[in-house]
Amino acid sequence: MESISGASPITRSISIRETVMLPDQALIFLNYLPSARLFTKEDLDCVYLSVESSQRQLRKPPVDVEGGWDRDNQIVRCPRQPRGFTVSLALKSSGHVPPPVPSHRWDSLAYEAMIDRDNTTIVFVKGLNLRPERLSNVSRFECVYGWDFRRPKFLLRSDVVSIAQEIVRCKTPLSVLNSPRRMSTSNNSVKVSVRLKGRGIFRSIARPGSGLRPGNDPYTRKQYEMCVCTMLRNQARFLKEWVMYHARIGVQRWFIYDNNSDDDIEEVINNVVDMLSKTKDIDEEVSYNITRHVWPWIKTQEAGFSHCALRARDTCEWVGFIDVDEFFYLPSGLVLHDVLQNQSRYSYVGEVRVSCYSFGPSSLKHVPEQGVTAGYNCRLAAPERHKSIVKPEALNSTLINVVHHFHLRKGFEYVNVDKGVMVINHYKYQVWQVFKEKFYRRVATYVADWQDDQNAGSKDRAPGLGTRAVQPPDWSSRFCEVTDNGLRNQVLRIFADPETQTLPWQEVGEQGNHRKSRYKRKG
Repeated sequence: MESISGASPITRSISIRETVMLPDQALIFLNYLPSARLFTKEDLDCVYLSVESSQRQLRKPPVDVEGGWDRDNQIVRCPRQPRGFTVSLALKSSGHVPPPVPSHRWDSLAYEAMIDRDNTTIVFVKGLNLRPERLSNVSRFECVYGWDFRRPKFLLRSDVVSIAQEIVRCKTPLSVLNSPRRMSTSNNSVKVSVRLKGRGIFRSIARPGSGLRPGNDPYTRKQYEMCVCTMLRNQARFLKEWVMYHARIGVQRWFIYDNNSDDDIEEVINNVVDMLSKTKDIDEEVSYNITRHVWPWIKTQEAGFSHCALRARDTCEWVGFIDVDEFFYLPSGLVLHDVLQNQSRYSYVGEVRVSCYSFGPSSLKHVPEQGVTAGYNCRLAAPERHKSIVKPEALNSTLINVVHHFHLRKGFEYVNVDKGVMVINHYKYQVWQVFKEKFYRRVATYVADWQDDQNAGSKDRAPGLGTRAVQPPDWSSRFCEVTDNGLRNQVLRIFADPETQTLPWQEVGEQGNHRKSRYKRKG
């Protein structure tokens, strides 16, 4: 499990720092000199070199280049190489192909790290294979810091403070905290990994970088009362409705963790951020504070939510963790501020749990033009699971969560919101065209993929479906036990144009006619 480091120059000003192999693509991390021009997708080719013949090459365009203008964190996403080939990059203008750097297997890797406000290092590690919701024995592990893990004499070692699921909290050596190079994530900054005693060190691309700010006075009001964090892949077509609706009921800040989308989601987010909307009930303009965080790590939703909670802690009083097909619905007409203010009267409340109702296709066979909230109106009678709104300041230092809720610090408790006050409408079983995409991969660590023959009776699966994306003949009429027009009527009343009855998130052509969404997958 030892890490191999090295860089391979593409030009004098740019080199390949490291490569991580995911099941369906390769992530190639670039390293730039300070004065170098940043390259775009149009500048580069993914080059596949035969391991048997140095003369044999294949070239393909990158899936995407992530990281924008951040020279320390630019990632090129290449299609996975064919069997018998290695992957590298080349500038189209020069054609020079550097030798590939040693690649890291994704299933055993320290992939992210950050220094917390108490100066401990939080390391996110794939391949620990620990049980969910359980603390593990810290004596079996130690943290290691260095530049080249092949040279153990030059590594710094420290104690593990806690370890659970995919998250390790380490005591950070003073020399690392005081080093100016640790404030960067570039190639010359220190890495951190975890050693399983008796087995070795996990490969690592995790660089702690800059730390989180010290904690605010608990009596100081945060910048935002209500924020939302989500992790998604190829959900751009639903994002505008999700953001605009939740802005109306009181969400002020969105953290979007993008898990390898290829449907122009960055363009959609930028358009929504720039957009100001008015509804007929509101005179003031509503702006959308949204940030997209590149999170390429597959089946790491729990770790990603912990990462998001830490990022949101300084500015958000409360954070809701929901998917883009889930909508808070307040039947009484209240807004989120009213609910949270009521709960904030009790200092021990650290988490608000909200019941989820799962909606079915509602007899539809095509994606509803007015969006999910106005399109689907038939659901299962009983709620399935819950989702949570949490106070980041109340989270347990282990950051244990199971997607639906977090573990809290001593002195804090959760409360269940009455279903008459607030529920979540989960548009889980949409028309088959949308639902079948769930068969690609689930994002949660401890939830089996739809193709896997595991936990067949779990609520995380669709009853009556097997492991293949084959549409049942009666799909459009399934999961329909109760007609529920509550949120639909509320959305039409608040958002619909009084003349055309169109909703602000609908795609409308030049003649006022609806058109199909232009957000398509690339390739």
